[in-house]
Amino acid sequence: MKNISRLGKMPSWQRNFVLMGMLSCSLTGTAYLLGHEFQIQRSLLGAHAVLAWHGVAAILASIALGSILPFHLKAGLKSKRKLLSGLSQLGFLVALLISGALLYYGSAEIREAVVLTHWLVGVTFFAIFLLHSLYAGKIRVIDVKKVH
Repeated sequence: MKNISRLGKMPSWQRNFVLMGMLSCSLTGTAYLLGHEFQIQRSLLGAHAVLAWHGVAAILASIALGSILPFHLKAGLKSKRKLLSGLSQLGFLVALLISGALLYYGSAEIREAVVLTHWLVGVTFFAIFLLHSLYAGKIRVIDVKKVH
């Protein structure tokens, strides 16, 4: 008999909100990175409006993170499933929040290092987030009953 584990499983509204928040933040950040740092379609992707949308998306992503901390994180720690990808995401998100604040409020002397750190951590986070999210749909727990 197949049994899908509910441990750490989010309600659909919350899962959609987390996906929307993290994906919108990652995609707007990637767009700005391509335009501003790599000069790809700079007038469009490197525009201030893209950066502003990235900031708004970061706020949504932060709220989404806060919505999963009390239950999803606790359940993940208890089950020890996908512990590396889950805790990595949490660490990367903390680094992104701090580096994002430093980009806005930090001094000019550290700006270049913070820009580099922010986009390297952001790209890494996005890859781990996708793996963690997609891999989650593939895992199924099977109940094996003893047959005598």
